[in-house]
Amino acid sequence: MQLTETLNDGLKRGYTITVTAAELEAKVDAKLTEAQPEIEMKGFRKGKVPMPLLKKQFGQRLLGEVMQEAVDGAMQEHFEASGDRPAMQPKVEMQNGAEWKEGDDLVVDLSYDALPTIEEPDFSALALERLVVQADDAAIDEALKNLADSAQNFAAKEGAAQDGDQVVIDFVGRIDGEAFEGGAGDDFPLVLGSGQFIPGFEEQLVGASAGDARDVTVNFPDEYGAAHLAGKEAVFSCTVKEVRAPEPMPIDDALASRYGAESLDAFKTQIRERLEAEYGQASRALVKRALLDKLDETVTFDLPESLVDAEAKQIAHQLWHDENNDVAPDDHSHGEIEPTEEHRTLATRRVKLGLLLAEIGRKAEVEVTDAEMSQAVMAQARQYPGQERQFFEFVQQNPQMQQQLRAPIFEDKVVDTVIARASVTEKPVSKDALQEAIKALEEDDQA
Repeated sequence: MQLTETLNDGLKRGYTITVTAAELEAKVDAKLTEAQPEIEMKGFRKGKVPMPLLKKQFGQRLLGEVMQEAVDGAMQEHFEASGDRPAMQPKVEMQNGAEWKEGDDLVVDLSYDALPTIEEPDFSALALERLVVQADDAAIDEALKNLADSAQNFAAKEGAAQDGDQVVIDFVGRIDGEAFEGGAGDDFPLVLGSGQFIPGFEEQLVGASAGDARDVTVNFPDEYGAAHLAGKEAVFSCTVKEVRAPEPMPIDDALASRYGAESLDAFKTQIRERLEAEYGQASRALVKRALLDKLDETVTFDLPESLVDAEAKQIAHQLWHDENNDVAPDDHSHGEIEPTEEHRTLATRRVKLGLLLAEIGRKAEVEVTDAEMSQAVMAQARQYPGQERQFFEFVQQNPQMQQQLRAPIFEDKVVDTVIARASVTEKPVSKDALQEAIKALEEDDQA
């Protein structure tokens, strides 16, 4: 078996693998010899089937296995000896494949883009700024007020219902005069302005008083979940049984107890910790972006064209589907979306940072633990209430989904590793200043 280099240009590699016919025949004979003692055939005792007969019976099938094993073995030996790591699955093509016949040498062309050698930057030279926000009394009072408002009770009132009031109604919906399934309810408490019902419904009950009967005419949206209702006009006969006004809960121990705290003071401590955790997450997002920007600016190395091309195509495909969200993401009937220069620029950054973080993580021996994966799976499963078990089984059987869940965890752990070694200064700021910085970051992402 012989491997001959045919291309070495930047990260591009090309080789020819040659396995002689004699080598192939010897490997087939070795497999038959190994299997011969266990083979039984009519007219022969076990283990006594003549080699020529075995070769006639099984040789052709074994030849395919031997060819595949020979190529795989040559590739493995080459990667171990050269230290090359292919950026993507290597391309393997057999020369004169259609014309090849038994007795010919096996000649295969191997090509791939090698992953680049990446030198780690001096992390201590990376200057980063972390915005620090303390949860002051005003922020805690604001959070308490919002929680009290959301925990409000409703008490009966006289007069007409206004936005924010709760009406208790009986209703029956009809389309073309016929009642439809799921279109009726009794003693239903509806907060006007909550958007709980389809657009236009709640607005028509504003001004109603207890005892009033009203017909509410609405159109179901074209994209409504129930296909038999989508786009149709419906008339709901409503009887208003009671009008209730909101009564915010007082900010006291009772409110704290409603949210599981022992006392108002304990509740304030919990709120302070939650707010500062939220501020910390927002601040970390800013530090992470600043770090990635600096790494993108300061670290240079060759990029595998195949990875950039594949990423640019993926970005083009994803953005096309974002603009045409009526087409399923796995629907490729629209054909290949040609990437633009903007797509390639974004792909270049993603590939560069992805390779750099992967190399940093490899050298730092960063790993995603089973516990971290379990937490990620459980968090994702909560988005499918009632179908958690099916989601767990789907993840277990889908390596690609496992990688999608593992990748952001790995990236964050590598980012934390780099930040810990960088030069980070803390800058106290107000909550508003932090929010403005986050808003600017989001606008930059959307640009």
